[in-house]
Amino acid sequence: MTFSRSSAVPRVPTPPRGDEVAAYDTYLEAQRAVDYLSDEKFPVQHVTIVGTDLRMVERVTGRLTYGRVAVAGALSGAWFGFFVGLLLTLFGGPEAGGVLFVAIALGAGFGLLFSVLSYSFAGGRRDFTSSSQIVASTYAILCATEQAGEARAMLLKSPGGLGKSRGAPATATPGATAVPDPRWTTPTGQPRYGAMRPDSEASAPPAPPSAPAQPPAGQEPTPPARPSDPYAPPSDDDRRS
Repeated sequence: MTFSRSSAVPRVPTPPRGDEVAAYDTYLEAQRAVDYLSDEKFPVQHVTIVGTDLRMVERVTGRLTYGRVAVAGALSGAWFGFFVGLLLTLFGGPEAGGVLFVAIALGAGFGLLFSVLSYSFAGGRRDFTSSSQIVASTYAILCATEQAGEARAMLLKSPGGLGKSRGAPATATPGATAVPDPRWTTPTGQPRYGAMRPDSEASAPPAPPSAPAQPPAGQEPTPPARPSDPYAPPSDDDRRS
């Protein structure tokens, strides 16, 4: 029995195609979602799991000492000696019965010696053991456009749902105080002179002028004050005074 896909897996690195139907925080959640689709008889050959925002994570497992180096080297050497001694025992006949134990002992001794020497020559530049992994921040499930709607409807009924939503616009919190941009203002809140604002802010149209206030009903509007002219003739009020 053979399992075939509708489209062959590309032999060269190729970007994935399809519509995103769900997104999850961990790979196990995405794996359970695909398992659910498979249990529901969905053609999972049209599904792709894509990890985005990849990061290399190195988890430190412990401190490296001469004792740990010696034990690890002896164990690895003993395994190598065991296989060599086993081959010699199989092809050497009944006279080579004690070769197996000699090979194990020699392998453990040489492994211990080489490990300790290598660690001493390193000069303490890496005195710890670690394990590295490639981890993604989001695992999205892509599906062919023709089956994307059906896959999304099935995942809505699954225990994990569609996971987290992506690409939702950020909404402003009511009552939140706007923080001034340090590029255009000083720490005290005063404008920073000489700083060029972006074109979107600099090209904003000026606010229209406000209309003059209307006087109450029955009251004549007060004429605007005219600038004083030292060469203008005196008015009637000036003559009376």
